[in-house]
Amino acid sequence: MLSRFFLAVFLAVALCFSASAAETNEEAWDALREGRAVLMLRHALAPGTGDPANFDINDCSTQRNLNATGREQARAWKPFLESHGITEARVFSSQWCRCLDTARGMNMGEVTEWPSLNSFFGNRGDGSAQTRQTISLVNGLGVGAPVILVSHQVNTTALTGVYPSSNEGVIIGLPLSEDPRVLARVSPGR
Repeated sequence: MLSRFFLAVFLAVALCFSASAAETNEEAWDALREGRAVLMLRHALAPGTGDPANFDINDCSTQRNLNATGREQARAWKPFLESHGITEARVFSSQWCRCLDTARGMNMGEVTEWPSLNSFFGNRGDGSAQTRQTISLVNGLGVGAPVILVSHQVNTTALTGVYPSSNEGVIIGLPLSEDPRVLARVSPGR
């Protein structure tokens, strides 16, 4: 009898947390649609870590690239975003091929390259300057369609403190700052 009571209490608490998370996510989606937040995501699946020693930003064959699963993940963003009322966006991307391919695969709008979104995995010394530049660029954008930033794990973690999985996004409240408000973690697979 006592175990049923504890089970009932546990389920009630779990349902409250579940409803609260859903409500919070909906508030985050509202903020993104209304221009009070941005979506920053880590590129879709590109197996491996870092880049080969012969890395050349202008030659995709020298980089880690999306595999078939990664390309599917990138395409999954469009219906996922549409299900949350976002049919077009201003998309900004790292110049790395796996980010550009993710951004283009999303098919949410024209993709603009932002060097501040480039990975600093191999050169951690550039991280703070790049993060500050990204903050400045985002805060300087005018009113318009929702904003999506496609970048790397290190960039997302430096800005938000979140360690995203491949193809995971973070909705961040505006204006951006060095101590941002993370509103939700989202991905088409969740």
